[in-house]
Amino acid sequence: MNPLLSIKGTIISGFILSAVLVIAIGGTLVDFEHYLRWLHYLSGITWIGLLYYFNFVQVPAMAAAAADKDPGPAAIGKYVAPVALLWFRWGAVVTWITGAWYLHDHGMLHSAFALAPGLAGIGIGAWLGTIMLFNVWVLIWPNQQKVLGLNKYATEPASADEIASAKKIALLASRTNTVLSIPMLLFMGYSHNGLGM
Repeated sequence: MNPLLSIKGTIISGFILSAVLVIAIGGTLVDFEHYLRWLHYLSGITWIGLLYYFNFVQVPAMAAAAADKDPGPAAIGKYVAPVALLWFRWGAVVTWITGAWYLHDHGMLHSAFALAPGLAGIGIGAWLGTIMLFNVWVLIWPNQQKVLGLNKYATEPASADEIASAKKIALLASRTNTVLSIPMLLFMGYSHNGLGM
């Protein structure tokens, strides 16, 4: 069976290839710190990649699809958005946890969030990421559930006014995260960018 025919097989193949390449260059597979940072980057790329997909592709596509009766926005809203939102919100969580874990392992968690001298850059990145995580789980996801009719705990579907309000809140929170992602990505690797600590 071809592993590239499923997303699970593709991801597993990527991890296996990574291990083979590390061994091929004489590296070690037990460098926890390196892999923690790697998982942080990998999940961050997933999170921010989907953020950009939503803002640069899906939102404009939904607007165009609204004018089209066949298949209309239902195809994106019913099949694409729920899966993308799943990867998006959990990518945000894994990114934040691995980043905080990395800072904690280096004794920098409190100092970074306190914007202590020498750690203000990485601290700014951590704060921006924290605000973005908040926006994902408190503003974007609950409102997207209303828009897409995904809230299984709701006793009845959201009204047209509630959906309109939810669309606006989710859009503005998502656009805010897009703005914040630009400096957040700069500061995420602050010490590696030649900008100092």
